[in-house]
Amino acid sequence: MQFRWLFLLTCACSCFAQEKQRIVQIDVSKLLNARPVTTFAGNKLISWNKGIDGNGDGDGYLTHAAALFNKDDTAHALPDNPVFPSTRSHPEIQLHYNNADSAHNQARFVSGEGGFSINVPRKHYAAIYLGLTSSEGPSALEFELVYTDGTEIKKHLLPDYYDNISPKDPDVSYVATNLAKWNKKDVMAEKDHHNIHLLKLSIDPRRKLKSIVVRKAKGGYLMFWSATGVTY
Repeated sequence: MQFRWLFLLTCACSCFAQEKQRIVQIDVSKLLNARPVTTFAGNKLISWNKGIDGNGDGDGYLTHAAALFNKDDTAHALPDNPVFPSTRSHPEIQLHYNNADSAHNQARFVSGEGGFSINVPRKHYAAIYLGLTSSEGPSALEFELVYTDGTEIKKHLLPDYYDNISPKDPDVSYVATNLAKWNKKDVMAEKDHHNIHLLKLSIDPRRKLKSIVVRKAKGGYLMFWSATGVTY
């Protein structure tokens, strides 16, 4: 009987913990400085203005509607809905492109050495998931987790966006995978195999996080797409 009560108590605690966790799509709009995705609005293409490779002069992505209008194979375009459902690897993720929006930026690029700071709602987090791509090779990244009572440094080598995820790296997954890319004239340049990666940063849940400072080394061309938190 004692073991039965212990089992029920454990299950109750587990369910309570799951109920307390919340997904936070962090507002990063002030950081965004590029439109790497061609959208479709007003019966016309709104072409990307800063590409995902070639230090921003290379190619970009298209939404499904844009690819359909272009009479391209839509199988490897980004879905029109920028909300990507949760998987075993990550929570629900929201990117910032939108067919109904022809003006606002969709991502942030960092060419060469540089960085930026992500302000987050001050909460206790279990993890922060960052949508990222690196082209022209991998990007060596440093993350300074700024808590209300101090800081913590984490480092990660983000793979090139053409590369598949290594099974030895449990902190990297996909937001979108096997994407095509299009040139400046929205002509398909390569039909598949490109990814938007998702990097998981484990956060100390005992401490309240207030920001993340992202620093990038010289190599690689980085595109930052989104930040999503899982709170307690």
